[in-house]
Amino acid sequence: MKSNFISKISLATAMLLAFTACGAEQNAEDTATNDTSVEQPVEQEVEEAKDDLAYEEAETVEEETEKEDASQDNIFEGRTLNVVATSDSYVPLFEEFTNETGADVEFLSMSSGEVISRTKAEGKAMADLWFGGGLDAFMAAKDDGLLEEYNSDMTYKIPEEYKDVHGYYFSKGLTVVGFLVNDGILEEKGLEAPKTWKDLADPKYKGEVIMSNPAISGTNYAALKGLLDLYGEEEGWALFEKINDNIDFYSKRGKDPQEKTAQGEFAIGIIPVDQKAFDAAEDYGLTVIYPEDGIPWVPEGVAIFKDSENTDIAEAFIDFMISEKAQSMIAEIDGKDTNQLIVPDIKGLDLGLPKDKLIDEDLSTFGSQREEILNKFKEIAGDKASEE
Repeated sequence: MKSNFISKISLATAMLLAFTACGAEQNAEDTATNDTSVEQPVEQEVEEAKDDLAYEEAETVEEETEKEDASQDNIFEGRTLNVVATSDSYVPLFEEFTNETGADVEFLSMSSGEVISRTKAEGKAMADLWFGGGLDAFMAAKDDGLLEEYNSDMTYKIPEEYKDVHGYYFSKGLTVVGFLVNDGILEEKGLEAPKTWKDLADPKYKGEVIMSNPAISGTNYAALKGLLDLYGEEEGWALFEKINDNIDFYSKRGKDPQEKTAQGEFAIGIIPVDQKAFDAAEDYGLTVIYPEDGIPWVPEGVAIFKDSENTDIAEAFIDFMISEKAQSMIAEIDGKDTNQLIVPDIKGLDLGLPKDKLIDEDLSTFGSQREEILNKFKEIAGDKASEE
């Protein structure tokens, strides 16, 4: 009996302990549930705080980037780039440079010959940047110590044949030479249009051809130098003498051959071929011809004057000029065919320029032989080439 009584007590004790344990476990679960419900809003607040912090940091980075970009865009604000240019048609190009750098630009229009003579006479830089003109003048300026050397990661994009090996001058594009023909005049006189330089030497065109003086016009100096490179000294000069017989006088302005041919004063003009020539052809019933035996060409120069006051701005402009945006603008302003641009893989206009017809010119002698070539030209041309 005693043993049975003890067993009953033990059973009751065990049951009591079990109920107690269950209650404690339930309380623990309730507590855990309550703790979880407390933790969830806290974690949410932490995540929201993190998001807010990340957003604020992103905003700060963006603001700093914008400030940095604005600083870069206005790096030359309050300063002026002085430019000697061949034409004010390049104003939009320099305006874009101003938009990107903050630098103001002032222009001075002057021929290449005037640039060199004035710089020598004054003994100091007349501007910061020299923009445009035949490469022969830039070669002469380099030899006279008037230009500043410059090289950068951008200038290395320009092919070797379109820049000075030491970085004293660069090309902004090519000028190519061809014929502008007044079909009406030729038809009246029963003449066919010339297709080659040798055709142009035919006596049947006597008095019908106009050309600018090569001593004044870089384009027509390029035409003369191109003939010598194409046919050699002896044959080239002999050919030019025959062409000279068909020319009554040499114009003092580079644009005269196109204008006077369009106006009907001459049947054939020796001209720089660009979009303007094709526009004139369309407006006046003319024809533009690329000479089939060879197309003379000349790089148009750009350089920094030695000891200029704003060399750093001029350097920045040269880098800008080589960019795709600027090259596309130059193509539009100058009316250049893709094959006239100096940076590969940039598209210009489609003027049908056959690149394989460009004369294999010796640019190394383009400047060094200039005086000799012009003296020979004056000897042949005589009074027809007056520069006064």
